[in-house]
Amino acid sequence: MGKRAILLGASGLTGKILLNRLLEDETYDSIRIFTRRSLGLKHDKLKEYVVDLLQLENYKADFVGDEVFCCIGTTAKKTKDKAIYRKIDFGIPATAASLAKANGIKSFLVISALGANAESTIFYNKTKGEMEQAVLGQEIINTYIVRPSLIKGKRDEDRLGETIGAIVMKVFRPFLFGKWKKYRAIEAETIANALHALAQSKSSDKIIESDKIQEIGAYL
Repeated sequence: MGKRAILLGASGLTGKILLNRLLEDETYDSIRIFTRRSLGLKHDKLKEYVVDLLQLENYKADFVGDEVFCCIGTTAKKTKDKAIYRKIDFGIPATAASLAKANGIKSFLVISALGANAESTIFYNKTKGEMEQAVLGQEIINTYIVRPSLIKGKRDEDRLGETIGAIVMKVFRPFLFGKWKKYRAIEAETIANALHALAQSKSSDKIIESDKIQEIGAYL
């Protein structure tokens, strides 16, 4: 019998790529996605749950599998209300980890961000840091938190700030080496590859910085 995966954030840039990886991987028999709107995809392995992700705890009975991949995240531009922002970036991953623990799921992989720090005075970094603490607090055996730098890739919507950031990163990339290497921009495909690989490898590292994500995810 093959593995069963749960994916949150399948409509996002990295989540879409990861979903395709999982559907193509013959070691998986079932992929469950929890999403706020239907993706309109049909596949023998795929089971879609259109739900209120802010009420994920109501779907505990359906939240069953061997691995959870959490690619949830928003931006200040899309979600200006900090309370709602926190419910998304902290609340959804934290609740997913709690459900995974309660249902005996042994692997939990989540996308955080470079600079995540629960003690930070920057709201975004603090929220991500607190999310990491909540996830690690569940003590799921195979927990992996990936901290990518600026994520590159073709998005459905324009993000001017990220476009400018990518240009700046490209200019300074030759100077980002050694301890600064983790600040290089990274492709969404590389992050998806790394998450897929980490689920198979059972790495001893719990927190994976962006330069390490690049190494792990560069297999394609």
